[in-house]
Amino acid sequence: MAPSRTDPEPAVATETQRSLASVTENYHDTIVFYLNGTKVSLDTADPEITLLEYLRGIGLTGTKLGCAEGGCGACTVVVSQYNPTTKKIYHASINACLAPLVSVDGKHIITVEGIGNVKDPHPAQERIAKGNGSQCGFCTPGIVMSLYALLRNNEDPSELEVEEAFDGNLCRCTGYRPILDAAQTFSSGAKGCGMAKANGGSGCCKEKTNGSNGGCCKDGESNDDHQPIKRFTPPGFIEYNPDTQLIFPTALRKHEYRPLAFGNKKKRWYRPVTLQQLLEIKSCYPSAKIIGGSTETQIEVKFKAMSYSVSVFVGDIAELRGYTFAEDHMEVGGNITLTDLEDLTQEAIEHYGPERGQVFAAVHKQIRYFAGRQIRNAGTPAGNLATASPISDLNPVLVAANAVLVAKSLDTTTEISMSDFFKGYRVTALPSDAIISSIRIPCLQVKGEYMRAYKQAKRKDDDIAIVNAALRVRLSSDNVVEDSSLVFGGMAPITTAAKGAMEFLKGKLFTNPKTLEGVMGMLERDFDLRFGVPGGMASYRRSLALGFFYRFYHEVRSALNPEDAEVDEDALGEIEREISKGYKDHTVGAAYEKNIIGKEHPHVAALKQCTGEAQYTDDIPVQKNELYGCLVLSTKAHAKILSVETEAALDLPGVVDYVDHQDLPSPEANWWGAPNNDETFFALDEVFTAGQPIGVVLATSAKLAEAGARAVRVVYEDLPAIFTIEEAIAAESYFEHYRYIHNGDVEKAFAEADHVFEGVARIGGQEHFYLETNACIAIPKPEDGEMEIWSSTQNPSETQAYVAQVCGVAANKVVSKVKRLGGGFGGKETRSIQLAGICAVAAKKTKRPVRCMLNRDEDILTSGQRHPFLARWKVAVNKDGKLQALDADVFNNGGWSQDLSAAVVDRALSHIENCYRFKAWHVRGRICKTNTVSNTAFRGFGGPQGLYIAETYMAEVADRLGMPVEELQQINMYKANEETHFRQELKDWYVPLMYKQVLEESEYDRRKKEAEEFNKKSKWKKRGLAIIPTKFGISFTALFLNQAGALVHIYHDGSVLVAHGGTEMGQGLHTKMTMIAAEALGVPLDNVFISETATNTVPNGSSTAASASSDLNGYAIWNACEQLNERLAPYKEKLGKDATMKDVAHAAYFDRVNLSANGFYKTPDIGYVWGPNTGQMFFYFTQGVAAAEVEIDTLTGDWTCRRADVKMDVGRSINPAIDYGQIEGAFVQGLGLFTMEESLWHRGSGQLFTRGPGAYKIPGFRDIPQEFNVSLLKDVNWENLRTIQRSRGVGEPPLFLGSCVFFAIRDALKAARKEWGVEDVLSLRSPATVERIRISCADPIIQRAHVEPQEGEKSFFISI
Repeated sequence: MAPSRTDPEPAVATETQRSLASVTENYHDTIVFYLNGTKVSLDTADPEITLLEYLRGIGLTGTKLGCAEGGCGACTVVVSQYNPTTKKIYHASINACLAPLVSVDGKHIITVEGIGNVKDPHPAQERIAKGNGSQCGFCTPGIVMSLYALLRNNEDPSELEVEEAFDGNLCRCTGYRPILDAAQTFSSGAKGCGMAKANGGSGCCKEKTNGSNGGCCKDGESNDDHQPIKRFTPPGFIEYNPDTQLIFPTALRKHEYRPLAFGNKKKRWYRPVTLQQLLEIKSCYPSAKIIGGSTETQIEVKFKAMSYSVSVFVGDIAELRGYTFAEDHMEVGGNITLTDLEDLTQEAIEHYGPERGQVFAAVHKQIRYFAGRQIRNAGTPAGNLATASPISDLNPVLVAANAVLVAKSLDTTTEISMSDFFKGYRVTALPSDAIISSIRIPCLQVKGEYMRAYKQAKRKDDDIAIVNAALRVRLSSDNVVEDSSLVFGGMAPITTAAKGAMEFLKGKLFTNPKTLEGVMGMLERDFDLRFGVPGGMASYRRSLALGFFYRFYHEVRSALNPEDAEVDEDALGEIEREISKGYKDHTVGAAYEKNIIGKEHPHVAALKQCTGEAQYTDDIPVQKNELYGCLVLSTKAHAKILSVETEAALDLPGVVDYVDHQDLPSPEANWWGAPNNDETFFALDEVFTAGQPIGVVLATSAKLAEAGARAVRVVYEDLPAIFTIEEAIAAESYFEHYRYIHNGDVEKAFAEADHVFEGVARIGGQEHFYLETNACIAIPKPEDGEMEIWSSTQNPSETQAYVAQVCGVAANKVVSKVKRLGGGFGGKETRSIQLAGICAVAAKKTKRPVRCMLNRDEDILTSGQRHPFLARWKVAVNKDGKLQALDADVFNNGGWSQDLSAAVVDRALSHIENCYRFKAWHVRGRICKTNTVSNTAFRGFGGPQGLYIAETYMAEVADRLGMPVEELQQINMYKANEETHFRQELKDWYVPLMYKQVLEESEYDRRKKEAEEFNKKSKWKKRGLAIIPTKFGISFTALFLNQAGALVHIYHDGSVLVAHGGTEMGQGLHTKMTMIAAEALGVPLDNVFISETATNTVPNGSSTAASASSDLNGYAIWNACEQLNERLAPYKEKLGKDATMKDVAHAAYFDRVNLSANGFYKTPDIGYVWGPNTGQMFFYFTQGVAAAEVEIDTLTGDWTCRRADVKMDVGRSINPAIDYGQIEGAFVQGLGLFTMEESLWHRGSGQLFTRGPGAYKIPGFRDIPQEFNVSLLKDVNWENLRTIQRSRGVGEPPLFLGSCVFFAIRDALKAARKEWGVEDVLSLRSPATVERIRISCADPIIQRAHVEPQEGEKSFFISI
C-alpha cells in the first residue's frame, strides 16, 4: 500500500541554488562502475532508483525484491571496493533494495548471474542446489551471494563465521538445515565446540577449567592423525578454488573518486569525496539529507513517502572512515561501516587490554546482533546516531561510556557529549549545518571500572531491540560507587539514563545487598511505564530493565571476587548456542527404491534457482506498452466511504488511469470468494478492514503508480470495529457456518468420570511470509476478449474463472499460467485471485498489459493469515488417567469475509483429539466475523490449531492429575484399527511405534532426568522437554476437489513433456511428478520436462493444497503413462529391451500412433457427511512424532532449542530428499508459529502493525534447533495405503510437530514457577514469545515489574 501523502521539503531557495551550483559546478555527472566484470558508465541515471531497481530494469532478475526494507536478504549482491579503513579490498554483501545508485560509483557489483550459471556453476551455487538447500528458490540468490561474500573475504572461514554469514537472510521453505550443511563444506576445521572462544562463545568447558592451557572438549574428535584439516569437497562436486574468482577490476584499483552531481528537477544527488566538499554543500544547503548507508532513509522514502529533494552520499569520503588509538580513547570516523567497527573493537580490546577495553567489548557485542551483515556492511555509527532511534543498540553504549561526538561545519568544530545529544523523539543536538565527523569512545580504568551491554529482542539475530542497556560503574578501592551510567533504550522516546538509580548508587557500597535492592526500587520509579505505553509490553520492558541490572550487579560482584558467596552464579552470562548440526537417515529408501522412484534427487530447478536463472512472475520481461498498478487500500478497519477523489492522482505525469468497481461489466462481477462469494474486488460504499482494495492507479512505472495511489484522497466516516475472537463472541458476531461432531454419550461420561477439568486454549495467527509477494501480469489479446494471466497462484483454475467473470467472457477465453511460485503455504490459494481479478479489469479497460507485484506491506495487508483460534474445552478423566469425554466449543477468527474459514474450522474439529481416544466426544465450531484481514488457508489448514487444543488440554489435565504428560499420552493413545470421533478406522497406524522409537533414539528419559537435575541447581535458567505425536488427515474435505488431470506428450526424439494441474511452489511437486513419469515410461529423469502449469493444457484443476497434490497429480500422470505404455508395447517388443524411447517413439510415430495421453485420477472411498457423522473423511493419515529440549533464561525470556528429534511416517517416499526438506521446513515454520510469530494490530488506527520483517519475525538461521535430527519410519508394511508408490502426503503434517518446542518451553516454565513456590496449572497462550515466557514466570523481579491497567486503559497493541 502506498503510504499517505506527505509534502516534500520546501523547494531550494534561488540564492541557495546559485550558491550550491557554484560550489558544485566542477562536479562530474557520470557514474562509473563495473558490473560482473564489465565496465558501465551512466550519465543519465535516474536519481530516484535503487541498485535493485537498476539491476532488474536491465534484465538481471536473479536479484529479488522480497521486502524493500533490508530485512529478508533476497536482494543481496556483493559490492567489491577498496576499503579506506582497512586499506584492503573488501567484498561487501549488501541489500540492493536499499542502496542508492550513486553509492556504486567506483565499485564492482557482483550479482548471482555473475558468478556462475547452470552449465558452469560456482561451487557455492552447486552445493546449495545439490544439498537440497533451495526449495521455492526465491531467497536462494541472496543466500548464495551472502556465502559468496564470506568466501571472497575469508578463504578458510570457521564454522561460526559460516553460520553467522546468513544473519541477514531469511528462508521460509527449507528450515535452514540443508543450507548450513552445504555451506559448512567450505569451513575450515572439523566440528568444534560452539561454546569455544574461537566460535564466539564465552569459553568451552576446557577453556574455563584449564586456565591458560585453553583447548576445547571437542578438539581432535575427528582428527586422530593430527594432519592439517583440509576443506571438504563432497564427492562429485566442484572443488572451490579461491584463485578462480572474479578479479577486482584493475581499472578500479586506479580509480580516482571524483565529486559527482546529477539528477533532475525533482531530485539531486551529490557525492563529495572530501570532507571540505561535504561541509561546503552542507553550508549552502543545511537541510540536505546526508546519506551514509541509506539503511534508514530508503525505508522512509519507500514506506513513509518522505521526499528529499537534495541528498548527499558521504560513503566515499575517506576522512570519515579512519580511526586512531589515543592514550585514553579510540576515535573513529563517523562514517566507518558497522562491520569495520565490529572488527575494530576486537583490535581495540587487544590494544587497550580486556579491562580498559570493556567498552569496546560492549560495542562489539551490540553490533554483532545489530541487524544483518548486509546492513552492517552499509550502515554507519553517524547515521545511527543522527536518526536518533530510541531502540538503537549502539546509542546506550556510547552514552554510558561518556563518548563525545565531534561535529563539524564549514566554520566550526563542536564537541557534543553523548549524554546531551538526544533532545527528544528523533531530535538531536546536532547543528543543522554540521555533520558528525568522528566519535571518541573513552577507555575504562584499569581497575575498579566495569561495563556490560545487554539486549533483548523477539529474535536473536537481525532484530530491533525491545529493550537494550549499557551499564557502567566505577568503584573505589573499597568498592564504593564513585560514578555510574545506567543507560537504556526502549524505555522512553529517547535513549535515556536511569537518573534516580544513578543518583542512588553514588557513594553506596556496591557489595552491600541493600545497594542492589535500592537500585531495583529506583529503577521501578525511573521507568514507571503505564499499561498503554506506546510500543506495548509495559510489564515486560520494566522486567528487562530490572533483570539487566540484576545480571550486571552479579557479574560485577563476580569480577570483584569470583569466590563471593553472595554472587548469584546462575544470573551470570546469557544463553549460548552450539554450532548447529543435524542427522538424517539417507538409507531409508533402500528397501523399496526403483530405478528412479524412492531415490534421493535434488529439486529439478534447484540449480537454476541458485544461479538466478529460474523465472518468477515478476521476472517475465516487460511487455510493450505495459502499465504498472498500485492498489489504493482502505486505511480504516470499518468505515463508510464518503468520497474518493482521484483528480490529483490523474494529474500526475505518467499516471494513466484509475480503475474501481465502476469499471466492471456488472455489479455482480465485483463479487468473489470461495465458496461463499461474500467479498468484493473493489470496495463499494463501505470498507470492512484496513487494507481492503478501493481502486487501482495505473501508471507507466511502479514508482509513478505508487505516487498516484498516494495522491488519491479517500474520505471516511468511522464505524465500530471488532478485532478479537473475544470481542466477536461478546457481540455475537459470527458467520452462519456451524459444524459439530457428536459421538457417544457425553453427558453420561461426564457424570461417571472421577474428574472433570475445564480450560481455554488460545492460539494466535501467523503470516505466510512467502518470500515472493503476490504478483500478476494481465495481457489482453486483440481478439474475442481473450486474456492471458501470469499469476503467482496456487489455484490457476479459480483464477481463470474469476478473471473470466470480471472480463465478462467465457472461461475458454482466459488462460491462467504459472511457472513457479516463490512460496505459497496456502496464502496464494484464494487470496491471489483478488490481485489477478483487479489486474485483469485494468488490462481490459486500458487494452494494455498490466503488471503488479505487491510490496511486502501491501501483501500482508491484503492476503490474510492463519486463523487465530480459541477453544473452551472440558475433559472427563478417571484417576488412572483414562480419558472419558471431550466437550469443546471452538472459534476461529475469520476476519471480514469468510474465504475458506469454514473448511478451516471443520478440519480443526476433525483433529481436536490428536492421537488420543475418548469414549465420547461433542465438539462444535463457529467462525467469528471481525474487521481484521480475511484469514485464509495456511499450511495445516486448521489442523495445527485443533491439534494444539488437544495437546493443551493433555498438558493441563496431566498437571491436574499430578502425572507426567508423557504417561497420559501413552495411556490414551489410539491403537491400530480403532475409530476416531468421526468414525474412521486407523489403518497402518504407527504412531505408538514412532513414539517409542523417538523416546529411545533421542534418549528422552535420560535427558529428562538431566534437565530435572539442571533445574534443581539453576535458579534463572531452566530446561524443559516435550514429546508430541501427530496424525494429519490427507484429502480435501470438499469431495469434488479430490481429482486431478494430466497431459503427457512423447515427442519422436524420445523426450517427454508433462503437464498437470499442480503448481510448483518449492515443495518439489514437479520433481516428484517427473520422477513418476520417468519411472512409468522407463526413461532417464532428464528426458522428462515440465514447463509450466496452465489452464489450456490441464483444465479444471484443484488448487495445489491439502498435501494431496503428489497423490492426485501423480496418479493422473501414471494413468496417462499407462495409456502410452499400452500403445508403445508392440514397438518395445519388436525393437528389444535395449531400444531407447527415441527409437520406440520414432517407430510409433511413423505408424501414426497417438503419442499424447490425457490422464485422470479421483480419490476413492471418501465422502464424509457432517451431522450424521457417516462416511470416510480422509483417504489416510500421515503420522509423526517429535521431541524437543529447550533452555530458557527466565531473567529475560530468551530461549534456545537445544535439540529436536523428528520422525515421520511418509510411507514409501517417492523422493526422501524432497520429503526431508518438507519436514525440516514445516517443523521450523511450526516452531515460528508457536514461539515467535505474533501479529499485532495498532489499537488507535485499527491497522496491522506487523506488516514486514522489521516488526514480524519468522525464525532465522540461528533459531533452529542446535541439534536437529530427522528420520523417516522404515521397516514396516503399509498394507492399506493405496497411493502412488504407497507414499504419504508430507507438506502440512510435520508443521504441528514444531509445537514440541512450545510444550518444552511450558515444561521449563513449570520448573521456573516451582522455583518460587508457584505450582498452579500454567495456561500458556501461543505463541510463547519472549514476552510471554518472562511474564509467565513467578520470581520477585517480574512481580515487582508488573503493570496493571488503570480504569478504562487499554493496551497499545491488540494481539489477535
